[in-house]
Amino acid sequence: MKRKFTPRGAAFALFLLPFCSAAIAQDNLTYQAPPESIRALVDAPTTPSVLFTKSRDKMLLLERPDFPTIADIAQPVLGLAGIRLNPANNAAGGTGFTAIMVKDVKSGQESTVTGLPAEARIGNVAISPDEKWVAFSNSTKTGVELWIADMQQLTAKKLTDVALNDAFGATLVWTPRGTHILAKFIPEGRGAAPKASDVPTGPVVQESLGKTAPSRTYQNLLENPHDEALFDYYMTAQLGLVDLQGNITKLGTPGIYRSLNYSPDGNYLLVQQVKRPYSYLVPVFSFPYHVLVWDSKGNEIKKLHEAPLADNVPIGFDNVTPGPRAYSWRPDKAATLYWVEALDGGLARKKADKRDAVYQLEAPFAGQPTTLITTSLRFGGITWADNGYAVLSERWRQSRSEKMTLFDSNSGDTIKTIADRSSEDTYTDPGRFVYTPNAYDRSVLLLDKGKQPTVFTISEGASPEGDRPFLMRWNLISGKTDTLFRSQAPYYESPLYFDNTGTLIVSRESVEEPPNYYTVNLKNRSMTPLTAFPHPYPSLKGVQKQQLSYPRNDGLTLTGTLYLPKDYKKEDGPLPMLMWAYPREFKTAAAASQVKGSPYRFTRIAWGSPIYWVTRGYAVLDNADMPIVGEGDEEPNDTFVPQVQANAKAAIDYVTSLGVADPKRIGVGGHSYGAFMTANLLAHTDLFAAGIARSGAYNRTLTPFGFQAEPRTYWEAPEVYYQMSPFSFADKIKTPILLIHGMDDDNSGTFPINSERLYAAIKGHGGTVRLVFLPKELHGYRAKESVFHTLWEMDQWLEKYVKNKAD
Repeated sequence: MKRKFTPRGAAFALFLLPFCSAAIAQDNLTYQAPPESIRALVDAPTTPSVLFTKSRDKMLLLERPDFPTIADIAQPVLGLAGIRLNPANNAAGGTGFTAIMVKDVKSGQESTVTGLPAEARIGNVAISPDEKWVAFSNSTKTGVELWIADMQQLTAKKLTDVALNDAFGATLVWTPRGTHILAKFIPEGRGAAPKASDVPTGPVVQESLGKTAPSRTYQNLLENPHDEALFDYYMTAQLGLVDLQGNITKLGTPGIYRSLNYSPDGNYLLVQQVKRPYSYLVPVFSFPYHVLVWDSKGNEIKKLHEAPLADNVPIGFDNVTPGPRAYSWRPDKAATLYWVEALDGGLARKKADKRDAVYQLEAPFAGQPTTLITTSLRFGGITWADNGYAVLSERWRQSRSEKMTLFDSNSGDTIKTIADRSSEDTYTDPGRFVYTPNAYDRSVLLLDKGKQPTVFTISEGASPEGDRPFLMRWNLISGKTDTLFRSQAPYYESPLYFDNTGTLIVSRESVEEPPNYYTVNLKNRSMTPLTAFPHPYPSLKGVQKQQLSYPRNDGLTLTGTLYLPKDYKKEDGPLPMLMWAYPREFKTAAAASQVKGSPYRFTRIAWGSPIYWVTRGYAVLDNADMPIVGEGDEEPNDTFVPQVQANAKAAIDYVTSLGVADPKRIGVGGHSYGAFMTANLLAHTDLFAAGIARSGAYNRTLTPFGFQAEPRTYWEAPEVYYQMSPFSFADKIKTPILLIHGMDDDNSGTFPINSERLYAAIKGHGGTVRLVFLPKELHGYRAKESVFHTLWEMDQWLEKYVKNKAD
């Protein structure tokens, strides 16, 4: 259900069953708080976000706020074309950062930027090309302001009094020369928002004229002409070039700007503008749009493409819109555009030797585009170098195929296929390329010295020993690789920045040490700390953490992370346990069996983590492996239910064999698809004492055009949709289940009605069930009151039905 202009208020009752008939019990509560051991973890100080300059000589430390209050998130909200925004300040952003600090990497000196606004809510942070300035926005209750900070003087100032339009797309970007900021402003003299008439002017009509137009389930869509008028009002922006003194020069005319990108030389601007007709079935990114090239003064040079409404793209991960797509600038040229166009009409089911073609067109854009290269799979991107080389990435979701090809970026001639692998095979993943800024200040491949193209990659380093991130040097012609750095136990060391000067910046953590940044001398592996963020969870020190590996009944190897309370010994006897999981689909058993995660990572606790309960005397099995495998012509979901059963039984059998978990006192839970899994496990097994399902979807007929990784529609596989829906088997759910859902859930498919209907179905068949609806909450819960209450509900449920389960 879409809700608009919701009232602001600090005190809300928590309705455990709103909008249900009077025949269904209702319990109204005020917000509750969990036990102290859990509250202390929620209240732990946040660690700043870190942003390095391109030269790596400075770090920005962006202070993050605590959880917002329910009063903060109860601000008025509009849902329009898949976008949620606050009409009071015309912004779709979150809480933002509260402070900016600048740290000199060499000296270690750390200074706070002064002059920031009181009660700052900082967003859209962008460092200027010359690294002298930082531009950012500041959200107030009535508008969004444009600010800059001097990186040398460490002072900030508001640049203009004109309000930014922060509702959709990039709000601000630096010009390539760094002398101006291109920003989106609320048009001058916009006036008041359109008001809905109390008297209808006619019916709302939608019509389909025989074209196949499937669409997945989306939230916050347009519903009527008044919504269209509101969409125009709040999304329309006036572009303005702002100099460092705050003077604004208007560019173009007001419009709804989907994207803005300068050419590397700064002489042209690639503009995408949303156009009518709008749709009530798909969000804004499927609306019609025009692709234009402007000069730097905002004059239109060429209209490249008029993209139609994309509401008839067939369901399927390898299907794409017909016609040109993915326009971008080549980073190695002054002003050359490239884009992609499907050669198979965008239809994956159509047999074709070539799927996509990459075209290019250079300034002044008067000639005909030329074909640069074609693909045998679906286009996945191009990584450019400055010396005439580039790497083409292709993928095919249905077969999980992934391919990378080195080619001559001048002629388009293929040089060599450098990778041809399964995207599910994490052990062979070479990682992401390392980039460096070129003369245009655009990111291109960092190349080693020599005639042949030798690049660098950073990978998570999945291996049978767990994740061991690495930095690798890779000769793309000979195929020779050298590992320059690899994480070593008992640490998890993740390479972040490398410029081929002999040093590397890494994030380093261990079970007992929180992530901090270090520079590494690659010759002797000596490390110099850059930050010293403290341990945020003193109460978790000493908690036992173990990476588990155990077999499924068909031989598949599963993994999970087990947490045990500090000072716990097996002689103390088995513990009650909470198992938390999220299913994932695979096309091969080999990929599903690969070891996931690392035993050396610091335990970072998010609001929805199950790890809180290790402080309450529980064993916690987090990220319990739930692979769903469908090899060959079989889809994973054909056997979803028996596979989640087998996964759960394997985990329980293993932890009970260790003597740490009481098989009669095990609870299971999950969020979103994990909630869906939980309800299925309770419907089809008696393995658990209780379940907790947060923000899930339980009736797959409500997502008939596909869900998660399911490529088939309900009409193509009705039995699969029926068998996978725990709603179909609600009469079998006798194990106590706690359902929690955000009342304004904005996620595709997880409508709150899912929980409401499953509650009614279980109740109607005599099951034990509790439903908690959280006012003003989305798919992820934001307000501290909501988070506290969720944890209180979960703790009450686990204490009653798991730890102190009646025999």
